[in-house]
Amino acid sequence: MNPHSPTLAELQHAVRRRLHGAADDVSPWIVSDGFAPDARLSIYRNTATAVLVNAICLAFPAVQRLVGAACFEGAARRFIDASPPNSAWLDEYGAAFPAFLARLPEVASVPYLADVAQLEWQVNEVLHAPDIPPLDVARLASLDEAALRLCPHPAVRIVRCAFPADAIWRAVLEQDDSAMRSIQLGDGPVYLLVQRTAEGVDVVRLGDGEHRIATALFAGQAIRDALSIAPHVDGYTLLATLLARACFVGIASAPGAGTRSGGSKPCLA
Repeated sequence: MNPHSPTLAELQHAVRRRLHGAADDVSPWIVSDGFAPDARLSIYRNTATAVLVNAICLAFPAVQRLVGAACFEGAARRFIDASPPNSAWLDEYGAAFPAFLARLPEVASVPYLADVAQLEWQVNEVLHAPDIPPLDVARLASLDEAALRLCPHPAVRIVRCAFPADAIWRAVLEQDDSAMRSIQLGDGPVYLLVQRTAEGVDVVRLGDGEHRIATALFAGQAIRDALSIAPHVDGYTLLATLLARACFVGIASAPGAGTRSGGSKPCLA
């Protein structure tokens, strides 16, 4: 940054870096007015951190209850230091928090914590996903199943958890101690369909084969290929259920177009 004539963008980036521990010297552009530049930055840093901690709290309420407010805030602050946000849209901040918890030694005694966090993040994502009209199922009748690929609705996710995270999540949020005591951690893994509905968020368990088929469908594989992955499963019933639940928004125009990671062709609504 030019110390004599920084642009507004340059100054903003320098302040951001300084707040996260970089050596950028922004003091020449801070009016002291009775406070040293570092003291002013410290106030701003504390405010920004508090806002980010609150955003993490809102996204992971069950995780917070599992470890307690003090432990959760400490973990959130360490996460913020390690992974500051790249966007001002805080609804998108926290995707890496489950993986961060999985590596955090202080919570290693709660082995299912990262799974619960991953489930909560998927719930957060479907809650903030765009509202797109579902696929008109009647369009499928005249299309070739062998090449047909479907585009998943952005408000639906498929999640695999090593532990019964759905049961833990519900018991914690409902403060149901009896349900929590009855959970057997060895009952995992669980395969979950997470979907925003008009009433809220549904979390539905799938079987292993259903999970593999649904994952293939959501990845943009042709219907016939996806159903063949688990021939022992009634794949057509599963497909009908997913269609009835409005889990798809359109038909992919090329292989892989239904993936969230960047298919080259758009979905055809």
